[in-house]
Amino acid sequence: MRTAAVFGTTGLIGNHLCQLLAINPGYRKVYAFARNKPDSLPINIEHVAFDPALIKIPESVDDVFVCLGSTMKKAGSKDAFRKVDYEMVVEIAKQAKASLVKHFIVVSSLGADPSSNNFYLKTKGEMEEAVKQLDFEYSGFLRPSLLLGNRKEFRFGEKIAILFFKIFSFIFVGPLKKYKGIKAEDVAKGMIMLAKSGIGKVTVESNIIKKIADEYR
Repeated sequence: MRTAAVFGTTGLIGNHLCQLLAINPGYRKVYAFARNKPDSLPINIEHVAFDPALIKIPESVDDVFVCLGSTMKKAGSKDAFRKVDYEMVVEIAKQAKASLVKHFIVVSSLGADPSSNNFYLKTKGEMEEAVKQLDFEYSGFLRPSLLLGNRKEFRFGEKIAILFFKIFSFIFVGPLKKYKGIKAEDVAKGMIMLAKSGIGKVTVESNIIKKIADEYR
């Protein structure tokens, strides 16, 4: 029986992840880090007030799952975006390492690359490299394509992209398969499956995440 901590619980992936962990027989307790406490939580999920300036992870935690992520438009500036998608994630990783967490699983992005000319992808890639340097017993990086699911906020561009994927889904085969949209729930399932892995540093792209999710149990 394991204990988990989840960051980004109110997001599309994080919400599915908490629901899955709540009924997963492999987990006895889940700490859900969020600014505001939800109206109701399953008995084995404990809300922890999330203060980015004071992150403390209980030493009993085996697995840390990070689903934090913003967009350039939502963040408002490059600096604000980097504070969430790089600085906050890396600080959580550092605190997890200090608390002797064994498994660190984080959602990144398809195309993440520290040498990219694209600021978004460069930031994600630099985050991955910084987490790798901490040498967890196991670190897993998930790089999903476009996320499919019902978000709380409306994103016009995302809705158009989802429609495109539905109409032209037949073209996403072979080398293009990893660009096909993926359900947020499948990403959450993939995170839990990766946490069961052994040792090392593993990066999985969208099409592989889907395969892993199909084996979820």
